[in-house]
Amino acid sequence: MSAGHRPRGLTAGGTVRSEATDVMIAGAGPVGLTLAAELRRAGVACRIVDRLPARLPFAKAVGLQPRTLELFDRMGLVRDVLDAAVAMRGQLTYVNGVAEGRIELVLPPEVPYGFAALPQYETERVLEEFLGRFGTLIERSTELVAFAQDADGVTSRLTTSSGGEEEVRSRFLVGCDGAHSLVRKGLGLSFEGGAFPEEYMLADVEVGWGLPPGYGVRSMHRGADGAIDDLLVCIPLPGTGRYRMSMLVPPELSAARQAEASGAAGGDGVAHGLEGGTAPALADIQKVLDRLAPEPVTASALRWSSVFRISHRLVDRYGRGRVFVAGDAAHIHPPTGAQGMNTGIQDACDLAWKLALAVGDTAGPKVLAGYDAERHPVGEEVVGRTVRHAAEGVQADPEDPGTLLPREAQLLIGYPDSPLVTPLPPDDGSAPRPGDRAPDCGGLTGDIAAYPMRLFDVLRGSGHVLLVYGTHPAGDTVADLASAARELTRGLMETRWILPADATAPAGAPVPFHRDGLGEFARQYGAGEGTAFVVRPDGYLGARLCPPTVRELSSALGRVFGP
Repeated sequence: MSAGHRPRGLTAGGTVRSEATDVMIAGAGPVGLTLAAELRRAGVACRIVDRLPARLPFAKAVGLQPRTLELFDRMGLVRDVLDAAVAMRGQLTYVNGVAEGRIELVLPPEVPYGFAALPQYETERVLEEFLGRFGTLIERSTELVAFAQDADGVTSRLTTSSGGEEEVRSRFLVGCDGAHSLVRKGLGLSFEGGAFPEEYMLADVEVGWGLPPGYGVRSMHRGADGAIDDLLVCIPLPGTGRYRMSMLVPPELSAARQAEASGAAGGDGVAHGLEGGTAPALADIQKVLDRLAPEPVTASALRWSSVFRISHRLVDRYGRGRVFVAGDAAHIHPPTGAQGMNTGIQDACDLAWKLALAVGDTAGPKVLAGYDAERHPVGEEVVGRTVRHAAEGVQADPEDPGTLLPREAQLLIGYPDSPLVTPLPPDDGSAPRPGDRAPDCGGLTGDIAAYPMRLFDVLRGSGHVLLVYGTHPAGDTVADLASAARELTRGLMETRWILPADATAPAGAPVPFHRDGLGEFARQYGAGEGTAFVVRPDGYLGARLCPPTVRELSSALGRVFGP
């Protein structure tokens, strides 16, 4: 039973009424599970419900971006993910049977993680097991069917696995309930966009070709007019010769044509995701491989298959009042570049720490509105980029090749215009600025551990952190800054002191310290003597203070924390 879930009695109509919880989460996919785990990690009570009786054994979303792995590192579960995943090393491209080139997925050496592939059900398994460590379980075969909010909270009505109904009171509700989200509809949010006319087959199969492992395959056929009229995309999965393949649907397997012929209604009009109807057989997959595979090959071990439709849509806002949407409930788009699930997981990480402050009555007045301010522009950019890439391929992107892979890795996402970060005057330097991702660096040493650490090792499991660099900060003392950080955040911010490599260990240091043994911190952060950084729980910089003073720190934290 989840934290905060205790039956309280019956209403007059026989509906079970439960005691209140802090946050109700509808949907236990990767987004809802990440949100629940981050809330529980922050000590927030929540319930997470899902209408399905068990995880679906489908390799739908399979790509894990380096930025998502960084967030899993911060949460403390990245090792379990890495143990289950397989490396994505690049992509091989073929046009009309001729090799057109190879994309190598290589990032700068200071980025701690590469690209990975993992079936969605395995990502969900790791997240569910991690969530279980906090005593919170998914309430399966339980569906949110209605909700109403008022000034003090949200009342949700659930149908349960026993066939009964339950009424739950929570301070907030988050819809992580997918493309056909009841929460989005209940809020009256628009979901503007369109749908691709093409349908795709998805299949999880094994092949025994001689292509290098760890590389995706994109094989296309261009007709006489230059247009792509046949397509095969293969993403490697854990296991020998195992791939998640997608390809155009032949007319006889078209779910849309079957629905049209039967007169079936289009539901809510959002054509996105796995379709019903006839599932492709191994013979259907083999026909496409016979046409498009880079070398003769036979498919085997079909684990599952389906027909898939793709829309591109975005909500007008990510929430209203005490109710929010995240993941596919807020944005849907082509799976090109594995952006969807990763964007949703990052929605959850952004929203979780904001809700935790609100639940703890420590949030400033703009914190919850900051979720839409920060994540809506990200959703808009991802939808536009993936639609473009679906039509032309990632390699056809017109931007600087030097930023292409970091952007696909979601390392360039930032919130420079957020009301929650402290703006700085423009400059031409390369140092990270407020709203940017807090980069990793290596070579941090101490007086006890005989091995160097990375900054992400220091930040793992933490919340809000103040990093102070320099032997003698040019502003107030480290002790004064640490004391102010604790007081201004009601004990939620810790302070870490980063010293130059040759600095003498301070006697009786007021906070934990590390030496910048390789000078990487100073280089990656553009830090000089007397510089401090506010790092948020989602791994973004909230402020850069130079010199760091209690007054400037108070101003920066005042954007996030209430009085």
